Amino acid sequence: MNIRKLLFSFCLLASVTLLHAQSVSSELIEFQMLKAPKNPIDAASRQLKVTVTSPYNLKAEDVIAQSKVDHQNALKNYDNVVAESVKEFQTKEKDYDSDVVKAKEKFALESAEFKKLSMLERLSMTDQGKNPKLVTPSKPVYVKPSPPVYRDPNLNDYIIVDNNVLASQVSIDGFTREGNYVDISLDIQKLNFQDNAGQTFANQPTKLVVKVNGVEKNNTTFFQEFKFISSSPTNNINKPLEEKNHLNKVMAFVNQFLNDNFGYQSVKGSVKIQSVKNKGKYDDLEKADIYITTNLRKLNPQNPQISAVAITNMQKGIDIWKDTLTKIAYKDKNADFNAKIAEFVYFNLIRLNIALGNKTEAEKYLNEFQENQIYMKLSYDDENELKRLETGIYK
Repeated sequence: MNIRKLLFSFCLLASVTLLHAQSVSSELIEFQMLKAPKNPIDAASRQLKVTVTSPYNLKAEDVIAQSKVDHQNALKNYDNVVAESVKEFQTKEKDYDSDVVKAKEKFALESAEFKKLSMLERLSMTDQGKNPKLVTPSKPVYVKPSPPVYRDPNLNDYIIVDNNVLASQVSIDGFTREGNYVDISLDIQKLNFQDNAGQTFANQPTKLVVKVNGVEKNNTTFFQEFKFISSSPTNNINKPLEEKNHLNKVMAFVNQFLNDNFGYQSVKGSVKIQSVKNKGKYDDLEKADIYITTNLRKLNPQNPQISAVAITNMQKGIDIWKDTLTKIAYKDKNADFNAKIAEFVYFNLIRLNIALGNKTEAEKYLNEFQENQIYMKLSYDDENELKRLETGIYK
């Protein structure tokens, strides 16, 4: 009996030890990396020149000066405004007496018709508030217009910009303005408003031409279609402000387009890395975890040399993961390198390659993972994550 208990205890301990040995933990690693453009350009040639043509040529001092001119004109015209207001009041006074007579005549006619109704009908109309009522117009009261008072204009409502300022707003990450290897020409038309079903739509044709070393790489016109601007019609919106907002949208779009195609952008990312720790059996996997996590954090978009060293050292961890996959005994769940180890290694390889933009490599490991998935018992969360990773590879 004691021997049986001893054997049972030994088996239980072995099971717990095995479970502990293959306990997988995870860590979310944040990093920065350089996003490669669609059209890469040699570092020595990353200089740009920008030329902008547009209908905009307004300065703050121009707005203020015009506002003062408008105020002086309003002062000069004040006597005319007062005289016109007096005329309008006199006209209203003349019309008032006739309007009162008309109101009384209307009331008399309605009252006569009302009296012809039965008592029940009159009571019903009275309950509904439809019985005749004498409604006389209010007697007009003259209010003299206030004299003009000068107020500084709200510069936020104006498009205070010119072609030089717009050109200065165009930039490509990683480029300087010390040359013209990349020649950018931007032609922005004035915003066109359009009413449609009580709403405001607008377009602003914007032509972008990019030449690289004299060779045209892009010639595209954006914002040609009318897009929704406001749920109010054009006569109820602040047109200068709407045009200013739309111009900002155009410039933001152009910059993003140029950076996606030619820029070397610093992007922040994060990736979940799983690891298993057990002295002796999984020392190499622990080394791989250290190689990957520490060097991910060392990636530096502003220092290509540091990033190159980090990527080289990271590869050492990837090589350990790849070597581990050759040791997997998929059908032996009690093996040190069993399907559970393969599962977290494959997840690591897929996640890491997607995070670094290596979708071809990620797809390769996804295919291998799926071929061996029959030997793995994925949790509900793991199955959903695998689907998300697959979507990330093929989108």
